[in-house]
Amino acid sequence: MRDTRESRLLLVLLIAIAFALITVDIRGGEDSPVDGARRAAATVLGPVENGVSSAVDPIGNAIAAVRDSGERHSRITTLERENAALKTRLGSDDRNRSRVRQLDSLLKKAGAGQYGVKAAEVIGIGAAQGFSWTVTIDAGARDGIERDMTVLNGDGLVGRVTTVGPGTATVLLANDPDFTVGTRMEKTDELGFTSGGGDGPLRVDLLNGKSKVRKGDRLVTFGSAADKPFVPGVPVGEVVRVDPSGGDLTRTVYVKPYAGFTKLDIVGVVVEAPRKDPRDTVLPPAPKPTPTPTVTVTVTPSAQVPGQAGQTPVP
Repeated sequence: MRDTRESRLLLVLLIAIAFALITVDIRGGEDSPVDGARRAAATVLGPVENGVSSAVDPIGNAIAAVRDSGERHSRITTLERENAALKTRLGSDDRNRSRVRQLDSLLKKAGAGQYGVKAAEVIGIGAAQGFSWTVTIDAGARDGIERDMTVLNGDGLVGRVTTVGPGTATVLLANDPDFTVGTRMEKTDELGFTSGGGDGPLRVDLLNGKSKVRKGDRLVTFGSAADKPFVPGVPVGEVVRVDPSGGDLTRTVYVKPYAGFTKLDIVGVVVEAPRKDPRDTVLPPAPKPTPTPTVTVTVTPSAQVPGQAGQTPVP
């Protein structure tokens, strides 16, 4: 619109009408003609607005689900980046090459179980609480570590977090006599409670006193409510001895743990639980039975020569 005298007069007139309507609406309250028009518009447009809202809600829910998935992926990506930085920091000399191999093994184990892990180094042993089997790691609250998180390494279950500081945390090892975790036998799914045995093997009290267990059978963590303190599917160890049930309600077996508790270095704290139970997929490949060689003796009859013992010479 061109800026002419008529256009300016029209603008002033429109502003005056607007002020007049506002004044009538304020003075008239709910009885004002303006409010009546507003209610009429709401009556007509309200169903349309509700319909549009109903149509948009599923889209909003889908967007929220994608956003949650993105947040999980973003967190795992961040963990992968931090773990890669740790690998770089470890260097390339002989000792650190071993630690890099430990980190690679840990990350493969975490990938098999779909665990989001924060890798850490063991920087101390023992604790101020006494003579319990514990280690201190160089990750704490600033790294997202919380109490009662599962700790593992490239071999299997290491323990659980018991205390957390800003930059460090204490881990109670699985061989501590006060340590207990629910476990499940491979293939048979027999449940039990595994306790630490100090320098000796772990002790498992199976709930079924008549369960058939043999030397070499393997077990994994059963998991806990809300995945704390234990996530499911973490390898625990192999059966080395089975005590007779003796008619008891439970049965005791002894297990050699996969993790070596006296030589821990690189471990991982599970800060992101798997979406579903990995069952037995995290266990190492089962050893193939060694074939027993058999010896077959074949007797080949030989031709008899005249004049040998037992024969009559020809005259």
